Amino acid sequence: MDGKLLEILCCPVSKTPLTRLPGSRLKALNDAISAGNVQCVRGEQVDQPLREALITEDSKVIYPVVDDIPVLLEERGIGTTQLQDF
Repeated sequence: MDGKLLEILCCPVSKTPLTRLPGSRLKALNDAISAGNVQCVRGEQVDQPLREALITEDSKVIYPVVDDIPVLLEERGIGTTQLQDF
């Protein structure tokens, strides 16, 4: 994803700036997804691992990036409180 685009993106709800989810945290998220332990904000199970994601600077919400396009829809956000040691 383009760095200039990332500079202007923010959470659609809190308006908190977003950063790339680091690889170690992405792996932890994907492990939780594989274990069936992750739901998006709208309550649906996240069943596909993410190749890339953005996280709010306060580390509260993760947004998927699909085909280099950030999916910044409130209902697609993943709350981090459901993730252990995140």
